[in-house]
Amino acid sequence: MTKIEELKEFGLEITEEMKQRKVILDVYTTWCGPCRFLSPILEKLNEEGLIMLLKEDLDQNKPLAEKFGITAIPTLLLFNNGELLNHTIEIEGQLLVRNGVMVGAAGEQILREIIEKM
Repeated sequence: MTKIEELKEFGLEITEEMKQRKVILDVYTTWCGPCRFLSPILEKLNEEGLIMLLKEDLDQNKPLAEKFGITAIPTLLLFNNGELLNHTIEIEGQLLVRNGVMVGAAGEQILREIIEKM
């Protein structure tokens, strides 16, 4: 089971509060169009207090990509109570999250449903 604490070894700052909340790590790049679409939605959900948001530029952190097998962006890593989710999340019959990982962008309503099921 991957714990949120393990992200420290990749230079991410993990607080005690993150160990008790829903946290989404947004792995993006500055040149990725879908990443630019997704970012303001995630920031809004963070401001509303639904999640705590971490962001990491994949171009700046290749070891993180290797650890989690990230081959496409955007990729979201979903943690709840300090642990990477270990279940799948389906929305409208589509598998969107597998073992805590979501690849690709989604709209605000879909993200709200995913957060609810975290």
